[in-house]
Amino acid sequence: MRFDVITLFPELFAPLLSVGVTRRAYASGQVDVRLWNPRDHGQGNYRRVDDRPFGGGPGMVMMAEPLERCLEQIRADRAEEEGARAPLVLFSPQGERLHHGAVAQWAQGSGAILLCGRYEGIDQRFIDAHVQQQISLGDFVLSGGEIAAMALLDAVARLQPGVLGDEHSHQLDSFNPQLDGLLDCPHYTRPEQWQGREVPAVLLSGHHEQIERWRRDQRLQASARLRPDLVDAARAKGLLTRRDEASLEFGRSEL
Repeated sequence: MRFDVITLFPELFAPLLSVGVTRRAYASGQVDVRLWNPRDHGQGNYRRVDDRPFGGGPGMVMMAEPLERCLEQIRADRAEEEGARAPLVLFSPQGERLHHGAVAQWAQGSGAILLCGRYEGIDQRFIDAHVQQQISLGDFVLSGGEIAAMALLDAVARLQPGVLGDEHSHQLDSFNPQLDGLLDCPHYTRPEQWQGREVPAVLLSGHHEQIERWRRDQRLQASARLRPDLVDAARAKGLLTRRDEASLEFGRSEL
């Protein structure tokens, strides 16, 4: 899959593409990331890409023309057919909040063109003319779309075959359908005792069925405490057993 990123700060992406386990996805070409700077398409000695907003107000607005010329170069480089163009995605507070289900769909797709805004925003006329989808990380505002783009790329990369050391690692992540969309359970490693805190005895028992039941209970109770909406969603889908409900009731009684 191929992702083309439109950004005024392509250097920010260097660590993402070269550090950590997900670099395998980029090095192998499973996730092909190409960076494009709209300043290369700006006019004048300063390659201007922004201007003051009409109507007044603070800040600057990214201009439509440099962005459109950048987009045209990307589409020419991709050699896209008219009916099979990659979607242009803008990271914006007005977008749909990114979630695991959407990431899983992106991970199985062919990629997209990612637009990272800066300043006060982007000329609305460019958005109306070219943007097919908007994505948000949550109800807060960042200085630009680069962090959001890196979050999407990292989440997609780790779902590619062979990228994680254990092929089943991502199946045990929070929000994964294989865990009924619940939060993950706590994890422990050596030593068995640390600063007076001990590893739960069941994890040392070697009894795999009891370990899996403990982990399920922990996922249920953590989700009920921190994200009750996830429990409600699992219950609505008929994914909770009587044993699960008993675990939730026990967790409530412990509070």
